[in-house]
Amino acid sequence: MAMKPASYCLFETPLGACGIAWREPADSRARTVVTAVQLPEATPGATESRIARKSGANRPSLPPPEILAIAERIRRHLGGEVQDFRCVAVDLSDVGPFFRQVYEAAREIPPGQTRTYGEIAKAVGQPNAAQEVGQAMARNPVPILIPCHRVAAAGGKPGGFSAHGGRSTKSKLLALEGAPVNLHLFS
Repeated sequence: MAMKPASYCLFETPLGACGIAWREPADSRARTVVTAVQLPEATPGATESRIARKSGANRPSLPPPEILAIAERIRRHLGGEVQDFRCVAVDLSDVGPFFRQVYEAAREIPPGQTRTYGEIAKAVGQPNAAQEVGQAMARNPVPILIPCHRVAAAGGKPGGFSAHGGRSTKSKLLALEGAPVNLHLFS
């Protein structure tokens, strides 16, 4: 399917400025797909720099209605009104088969719940690949839409989180979804 060049925009959320990048299909019968999401960085400028680099676009664009709707849902989610993003079309065409399987498994984790890297590895038929699952989570192009914050290390430990703020941000995201969070492990 032919797609137009990627575009991006910033939008405000209760946690700060986020970015979203997308591609619109050349054929109007196909769906617009999200190619990247950027959680808030230390400054809006840093957020824009990252989403621009991820998208490959030179400057922000006016988002189409479906992207505006997704941005609004992310805004609501980050404000504590939990959303289900499984139906949002994401472009994983640049992702290898193993990472794609990991992302599909992570998308099935309901809000308020977590899975371990090992549980995801087992779910994709690679029970010894927990570290590789962690690598996939660290490279997640669309955080929130693919809820990598819901994937934790074994033994109740939080594991890493590559967004600005690291484990503190992961803890906030889990808490707003109502997941049990062992806060001393996140400090």
